[in-house]
Amino acid sequence: MTPIAEADATLPPLRGRVQRNAPLAPLTWFRVGGPAEWLVRPADLDDLLLLLREAPPGLPVTVIGAASNLIVRDGGVRGVVLRLGRGFAGIERDGDALVAGAGALDATVAEHAAQAGLSGLEFLSGIPGTIGGAVAMNAGAYGAEIKDVLDWAEVATPSGLQRLSNADLALAYRRATLPAGGIVTRARLRAVPADAAAIAARMAAIRARREATQPIRARTGGSTFKNPPGAKAWELIDAAGCRGLARGAAQVSAQHCNFLLNTGGATAAELEALGEELRARVLAHSGVALEWEIKRIGEAAP
Repeated sequence: MTPIAEADATLPPLRGRVQRNAPLAPLTWFRVGGPAEWLVRPADLDDLLLLLREAPPGLPVTVIGAASNLIVRDGGVRGVVLRLGRGFAGIERDGDALVAGAGALDATVAEHAAQAGLSGLEFLSGIPGTIGGAVAMNAGAYGAEIKDVLDWAEVATPSGLQRLSNADLALAYRRATLPAGGIVTRARLRAVPADAAAIAARMAAIRARREATQPIRARTGGSTFKNPPGAKAWELIDAAGCRGLARGAAQVSAQHCNFLLNTGGATAAELEALGEELRARVLAHSGVALEWEIKRIGEAAP
């Protein structure tokens, strides 16, 4: 990766952790990919706003969250890669709602809701990621999605902090409309009072279903492709004869065809190429063009 000139400039004086040429593969669920020119973990909201406001002009800024639905390409990522950690992981009850920081894990938010006797957020227990990523992509599972429960989200931008309503974000299937350069920092999620035992039972059922149908203990990245209208991506992939298909150490899960696996030593290039091969085979077989749900960032290896 050839550094861009702006990346050699000095970052503003941040209180959080800043690393140059930091390995990203250990942070991702696939365990693949090259380094970040800068890996920054802001201490808190003020630290994040300072970075966005005073970063060198033209310096790319990319957020990775829990990196559970992400391929980092082998050549690494130019500019700043942001990971919102402890300073953004708070969860507080606000009436019949929870206000959760962007760095809070979805499953942890679901557990907090259950302990508080609040129902409606159980689906989050089946989504491997953080609240920031869930809002940014309108994540969903088991019949519900973020747009069903979101009141507002606060978004850090180079010009300051904005509070945006559900309508402002124009939430749609696996998509939200954020301001240019905007980074979700926290969100208010509605719920309804209910019996704690019943909530816990629903969450247990979700976890059991997930364990039975998904390769959750493998090096994977969650759902690879979005479900096309009126269809399921995994069924289209299976019908195209791709169950178990491999390219190098990258493989289509035999348990769930919409999951890619790093079976050991795969590269990001192998995973992405396998995904593109699935898209080509499904298009040829059914005429449906699958869209990536996994986010792919960075550059190919030289």
